[in-house]
Amino acid sequence: MSTKKVIAFYLEGCPYCRQARKALSELEASKPEYSSVNFEWVEENQHPEISAQYDYYHVPAMFVEGLKVYEAHPGEKYEECRENVRRVLEEAVAGH
Repeated sequence: MSTKKVIAFYLEGCPYCRQARKALSELEASKPEYSSVNFEWVEENQHPEISAQYDYYHVPAMFVEGLKVYEAHPGEKYEECRENVRRVLEEAVAGH
């Protein structure tokens, strides 16, 4: 099964980014097809030339086939983050 590619922008040490990775691990464990989604994690400080090509302000920010599906916001709770990561995964596996 092929899936759409996800580009995820993050910052080292960001608590919301850690939250998103935790949610991703839990979701992959709960639904096997999620494990097939190809994530490209881009640390925005290390790759400003890549992050400059995408429209977002907060991290984590996740794009499926170039379309922004999720962008965190300050104060985001874990449950909301998990639901947003689930939406990204669903978008990535949709139609495949």
